[in-house]
Amino acid sequence: MTTGTPLIAVLDYGIGNLHSAQKALARQGADARLTADPGLIADAAGVVLPGVGAFGACMDALRGAGLDEAAHAAAASGRPFLGICVGMQMLFTASEEDSAAPGLGVIPGAVQWIPAGPKIPQMQWNRLALEHPDDPMFERLVDDPADPIWVYFVHSLHGVPDDDGVVAATVEYGSTVNAAFRLHNVFATQFHPEKSSRPGLRLLGNFVDVCTRA
Repeated sequence: MTTGTPLIAVLDYGIGNLHSAQKALARQGADARLTADPGLIADAAGVVLPGVGAFGACMDALRGAGLDEAAHAAAASGRPFLGICVGMQMLFTASEEDSAAPGLGVIPGAVQWIPAGPKIPQMQWNRLALEHPDDPMFERLVDDPADPIWVYFVHSLHGVPDDDGVVAATVEYGSTVNAAFRLHNVFATQFHPEKSSRPGLRLLGNFVDVCTRA
């Protein structure tokens, strides 16, 4: 990891276990703060939007906390931005889970139900297939590049961007399911890096490194 202690703002909109992402980032060397302070968010080297639960409830809570504009501004600023699980889904334009709740629209596209076949939700470890293996967020996830990358999922929906090139990683779960996304400075994962043992913690460490260099 590069030297330095970057300030990373973890958006606190009062729903779900937001502390787990903040604590995991702190363990990777960041000055990670759970915050709803727009000034601190604007000053941070990087911004993280975590989330668990239902899309509509999370969007309502984010807007109720006045953090939807802060999230938009952070994503548009060019600073490193990370969305996790439902936080990733919130970056999309809309979700089939709640058609009445518009998303942030940072990633054009829709969150759709996983195709019928396997048990829903997917609650398991699954193997990542990297679409953009040179992405800095994927550096050093495993000691040997030939080894599989296993990460942990709890979800019933996945993001389907308008541009397939935005998909950074997939998994197989009855069909190909999108698992991570890259759009300019924004990176987002459907899986939980903070629950994904060493590969997940290394991914968070990579985000800290990116924020340090930024």
